[in-house]
Amino acid sequence: MSGGDPGTEAGTGTGAGTGARDGGVSGTEAGADAGAGPDTGAGPDTGAGPDTGAGPGADLGLDAHLVVDRGDFRLDVRLSVAPGEVLALLGPNGAGKTTSLRALAGLTGLTQGHLRLDGQVLEQPERRVRIAPERRPVGVIFQDYLLFPHLSALDNVAFGPRCHGAGRSEARALAADLLDRMGLAAHAHAKPRRLSGGQAQRVALARALATAPRLLLLDEPLAALDAGARLDVRAELRRHLAAFEAVAVLVTHDPLDAMVLADRLVVVENGTVVQQGTPVEIARHPRTDYIARLVGLNLYRGEAEGHQVRVGPEFVLTGSEELAGPAFVAFPPSAVTLHRDRPESSARNAWRARITGMESHGAQFRIALAGAEDGLPLAADLTAPAVAELDLREGTEVWASVKAAQTHAYPA
Repeated sequence: MSGGDPGTEAGTGTGAGTGARDGGVSGTEAGADAGAGPDTGAGPDTGAGPDTGAGPGADLGLDAHLVVDRGDFRLDVRLSVAPGEVLALLGPNGAGKTTSLRALAGLTGLTQGHLRLDGQVLEQPERRVRIAPERRPVGVIFQDYLLFPHLSALDNVAFGPRCHGAGRSEARALAADLLDRMGLAAHAHAKPRRLSGGQAQRVALARALATAPRLLLLDEPLAALDAGARLDVRAELRRHLAAFEAVAVLVTHDPLDAMVLADRLVVVENGTVVQQGTPVEIARHPRTDYIARLVGLNLYRGEAEGHQVRVGPEFVLTGSEELAGPAFVAFPPSAVTLHRDRPESSARNAWRARITGMESHGAQFRIALAGAEDGLPLAADLTAPAVAELDLREGTEVWASVKAAQTHAYPA
């Protein structure tokens, strides 16, 4: 194998070196690693064994408190993931997702906190412990896969085991078995340029699994695929992750990827966790505007009394749930009906609004509105014939209505 490339990637045996790309992260995350905790003085690596007192099978999985200071940005995220569980980190650009992934991989040092995997301390600044990335049982798949262009699929996968001391024949036999399980036996001798996006993604996954990691990290694993390939590859990836017996953490900004691939979601905004739970829980009870937009809901926060939630001085929403105190109320854009005049329907909620934007989505239009009295945002989905019949355009004043039965209120 030729010089510098492979040696750089030996760190995690996955194809990214310590200079791995953040893939479009905003400036708050993309700064230099300086100040994130030096590698030197990290204490002897011999102290990296399991904590004393941890019996067989104790503390399995990931236990992490990730604190990273990078200029004006501070990441402070706690993660706990059991073996066999797939966790998705979800959040907007600059939220801290990629910084979290790099900290888990050892590519960005912790300022404070700790990182334990199966009871083994991989990093803890207070104890001056920091195991080098290449010595961590971690596999990483970066969003552009970073396959060695000069190596075949087989040798890409065999590279990790070779770096861990396996002989050439043993490493290639393991690689061939993994590629066969990925349905790529016929492409074992193909170079990356001859592979489709979905095939390259599976080779990258096989390469990450070849070193038997206890933690698998996936950075936007489907971002490099076109829309046509994503559906099939997403389903395949879900099957492979379901069979993975250790911890898997994926970073994504795509809610569909997160909902399909993960058992549990952790939503990060501005460097902190704002909500976590199962995909169903997150979709059912969003707690921030960002999450509500992701799952396609209108979300308001107000004060509940009985069946009513007062969102603003002049804006009260009536729902079917009975609550008291701070509350959220949510409903989908499809539940919103627009009218030129005040509706005489049975809808309990009706208010004046002005159209601020319109987007075509196939046979439907997404209408953005602002409340006439308070400017509160609202999204409505209408069919093209309805938009034409109402003669809607930006600046049009309308009445919006939502039936009480189509709203969902829950404690804030």
